[in-house]
Amino acid sequence: MEATKAEEPFLRHVETDVLIPKMMREKAKELCAEKVTETGFLMVFKCRDQNAALKECLTVHYRDSAFFEECKQEYIKEKLEYQRTGVAAKNRSQKLPTSM
Repeated sequence: MEATKAEEPFLRHVETDVLIPKMMREKAKELCAEKVTETGFLMVFKCRDQNAALKECLTVHYRDSAFFEECKQEYIKEKLEYQRTGVAAKNRSQKLPTSM
């Protein structure tokens, strides 16, 4: 297990307990989107069955250690790319000007 720690960069508490779970939530919402057709505040009242199915789907992903590891590796990749380039992942898709 020591070899794994040597290969991976150190992750701070906020990364493992906040940022990676946030990434998990975003990905799980995309994966569970087909469970609901109604969105918004009134969903709770209109679609209790869909809401229950969505919660169950999200919970399955949140508790999946393989899913956590997948998100963690993606986070590490983005973090290393940011350290290398100084450009955040959300800004990487934007085109840079060709002349300055």
